[in-house]
Amino acid sequence: MADPSDLTEWLASAEAFGASGTVRRIDTHAASIFLSGETAWKIKQPVDLGYLDFSTPDKRRTALEAELKLNRRTAPNLYKAVHPINRDEDGKFAIDGYGEAVDWVLEMRRFPDGALWSELADRNALDEAAMQQLADSLVGFHAKAQIAWPGDGAARIRQIIAGNAEAMAIYPDILDPKAVAELTGRLDRLVDHNSALLDARGKAGRIRHVHGDLHLANIATIDGVPTPFDCLELNPELATTDVLYDLAFLLMDLWQRHLRLEANMAFNRYLDHSPDDEGAIGLMPLFMSVRASIRAHVAAARAKRGGDDAREDAAHYLELAQALITEEVPRLIAIGGLSGTGKSTLARTLAADVGRPPGARILRSDVLRKRLAGVFCETPLPASDYTAEASRATYLALDGLAFAGLAVGQAVIADAVFGMPEERDAIEELAGRADCPFNGLWLELPESDRITRVEGRVSDASDANASIVQAQSQVLTSEPENWTRLITAGMLEDLVRNARNVLGLG
Repeated sequence: MADPSDLTEWLASAEAFGASGTVRRIDTHAASIFLSGETAWKIKQPVDLGYLDFSTPDKRRTALEAELKLNRRTAPNLYKAVHPINRDEDGKFAIDGYGEAVDWVLEMRRFPDGALWSELADRNALDEAAMQQLADSLVGFHAKAQIAWPGDGAARIRQIIAGNAEAMAIYPDILDPKAVAELTGRLDRLVDHNSALLDARGKAGRIRHVHGDLHLANIATIDGVPTPFDCLELNPELATTDVLYDLAFLLMDLWQRHLRLEANMAFNRYLDHSPDDEGAIGLMPLFMSVRASIRAHVAAARAKRGGDDAREDAAHYLELAQALITEEVPRLIAIGGLSGTGKSTLARTLAADVGRPPGARILRSDVLRKRLAGVFCETPLPASDYTAEASRATYLALDGLAFAGLAVGQAVIADAVFGMPEERDAIEELAGRADCPFNGLWLELPESDRITRVEGRVSDASDANASIVQAQSQVLTSEPENWTRLITAGMLEDLVRNARNVLGLG
C-alpha cells in the first residue's frame, strides 16, 4: 500500500501531471485537490469518518466514479474522467501508468479564479441575467432528475430536523440550547401543519435525486454559464429530496448574505418556469430555515476545531433559521399601468422586502399568458393569440394563483396592465376574500416614453410594441380612483422610494 504522504507529495509536484510550473494544493477534511495549468485533480483522503468511508482504494474509486457520474448531470464539461494512479516495480507513481493501482484520481477542468458564486457574491457581481440563467437551468435539471415516488415527504423533512437538533445539541456552549429547542419545536409544528402537502409532493414526483448541496460555493460561472458542481454524491438518500428543498439552499445562502433581491429573483424565475411547484410556495420559509439549521451546526463543529469566526457564524445561522420562519401577515400589491410604464421593474425591485422570505411571489400577466399558451416566457406570441378570451383566461389565472399564494401566507405582487375596471375590481375583491391588506399602484408615463421603453426591450416576456402602446392609449377608458398614482418619468430610485413610502416599507 502506498504511503499517503508520499502520494500527495508526488501529486503536489509538477512531475505528476507532466507539466511545468507550480501546483496549487487545496485540502479539505476528506479530499485534496491539485490545480495544475487548466486541470484540477482530486483524490479522496484515506479516512473513515462514519458518515463517509474512504479507507480503501476501492472505496475511494467508487466515490470518485459516483462523483463523476452525478456531477456530469449539471457540469458535463467540467468533469472529465477517473484515472488510476499506478506504482511500478521501482516504486514510481504514474497516472494511467503500469503496475499496481494504488489509488484513483478525478480529472476536472479547472475554472478561472474568481468564478465561484461565493466570490461573485462577495463582489456584488451577481446580476439579474445570471440569476435567471441559473434558475432556468435548475428547472431543467430537476425536470430530468431521477424521481422517487415516496409518500413520506413529511417524514423526510422531520428526520432532517431531528438530526439537526441532535447535531446542534453537541455544542451547547456555542448554540444556545433554549434557542435550539424553540427552533426545533417551531419547525416540527410547521411540518405538522404542512404534512399533507409534503406527502403529496412525493406522490406527485417532486421528490427527486437532486444536487443536494446547492450553495454559492458549489456554483461557478464557466464560459458565461452558471454551473452547479460538487453535488452531494456520498449519500444518495440525503440527495433525494423535494426539488424546492434543493432550491432552498441557494435562496438561503443568498438571503443570509443580504442578497435578497437576487434570492427573490431566483425564486420567482424558478416558479415562472415550474408550474408544478406553484402550489408549494408556502414551504419555502420552512425549507430555508432547515438549510440554515444545517449551516449552524456545521459552523459550530468548525468552531470546535478552531475555525476563525466560526463561533460567530454558528450563532448567525441559528438566528437566521429562527428569523426565516417568523410569522408575517401576507399582503397583496397590484401594480398596474400601460405597457412601458415600468411595472415589472418596480415589482422586481420591491418584492424582496414584501412579506416573509424569500419575498413576494410576483405574478406577471405577460409570463402567465405564455404559460397558458405552453411556451417559454420569452417566446413571442403572434398577434392572433392576443384575444379578449385569452386576456380573460390570463387574469383568471393571475387571480387564482394570487389567492392560493396568500392563503398559504406568501405575499403577492400582481403585475398587469389592469386597464379594465372589472380587472381592478377582481384583484381588490380577492384581497378581501383572503383577508389581507391591499395596495394598488398605478404607473403613468407619456406615450412617447413608453414607446421608447418597449422598443428597447431585449428578451422579455412582454410582446408589446409601438403599435400596441398607441392602441392602449386609445382604449383606456378609465383610471383607478383609489389606487396610488406614481409618475415613472424620472429616475428609478425616485420611483422606488415613492413606492416604498406608499407601501410603508421604509
